[in-house]
Amino acid sequence: IVELLMPTIQAADLWKQSGRYDAYGPEMLRFTDRHEREMLYGPTNEEMITDIAKNTLKSYKHLPKILYHMQWKFRDEIRPRFGVMRGREFLMKDAYSFDLTVDGAELSYKKMMALYLKIFSKLGLVAIPMKADTGPIGGDLSHEFLVLAETGESQVFLDKTFMKENIGNTNIDYDNPEILESIFKRNTTLYAATEEKHNEQEFEKNVLPENRVSGRGIEVGHIFMFGTKYSVPMGAVVANIDGSNVPMQMGSYGIGVSRLVAALIEASHDQDGIIWNKSVTPFQVGLINLRQGLDITDNLSERLYAGLQKAGLSVLYHDTDDRAGNKFSDIDLIGLPYRLAVGPKGAEKGIVEIKHRATKEMIELTPDDAISYLVKEYSVGS
Repeated sequence: IVELLMPTIQAADLWKQSGRYDAYGPEMLRFTDRHEREMLYGPTNEEMITDIAKNTLKSYKHLPKILYHMQWKFRDEIRPRFGVMRGREFLMKDAYSFDLTVDGAELSYKKMMALYLKIFSKLGLVAIPMKADTGPIGGDLSHEFLVLAETGESQVFLDKTFMKENIGNTNIDYDNPEILESIFKRNTTLYAATEEKHNEQEFEKNVLPENRVSGRGIEVGHIFMFGTKYSVPMGAVVANIDGSNVPMQMGSYGIGVSRLVAALIEASHDQDGIIWNKSVTPFQVGLINLRQGLDITDNLSERLYAGLQKAGLSVLYHDTDDRAGNKFSDIDLIGLPYRLAVGPKGAEKGIVEIKHRATKEMIELTPDDAISYLVKEYSVGS
């Protein structure tokens, strides 16, 4: 596995080699440089990475190989909407696999599916892999990872028991083909498809009426296995063990990094604002001084702020002179997992209040116990 960084501006000649330049459509921003060479702002990177692999991977001994990067992309969407969920410019994590055989490419595909399930699970998302149209990327095997949300762009159909089966794996032996096959089957056997791949007859035949779910979903990832679609026309070959040249079998795997922010919010919020999962929260604790300028609350708040930071927790300290109700609303809106409030009456008694954002449960503890409690909460299961 090798990390790299590819340019955002690509030469049109690469896309002409693959045959996609004229086929891609108006979403691709095209222009010429000062030498009148045709250029484009990359909407995707299959051609670029194929050219890199062609010039660096020469032998079967160099395979299998996975190259990946995080980079900005641009697609001239006809109607940008939903903020970062559907913008023209967006940040993506892209990985590309290169294998000698079809079997090897399938193994890489299953490895990436298992890894993506693990990534989304750690983010606190239930992202369901669904049969999907390959679109302009191409290939015969493709799955989109979708998070169910009322504001999602995609219409989806699935067996609701899938929600129980689709559990992210925290410990995976990625070198064990049997384990990868088991994960793949567990996450692709039950019915789950986007509108483009939906088959109503199959849906009704294979899913019990009480288990049929039709809703909306937000795409947060997409994986493809497209074999030699790019390696053959672009001449990306390696020398096999018998000396013959064979085209590399390829796949691509993307996660919409900037879109994930929107997906996380849409999947976890209430009428008061965002509810961040502990693994992705911008701050771990929201500390509120309810009476800024009063010595007893100022001193205790500063003590808690220093103590929490010393314990390794990140703290957003709301120490403005705004009204207490507004401060509560601010922290709820931001959605930090825990709110720690210091008020005059509590400070006199030597207690502070902790609120769990997701459950709204509130408890009162001494300052030292509050720090210990929060440290424990982040050391278990986070």
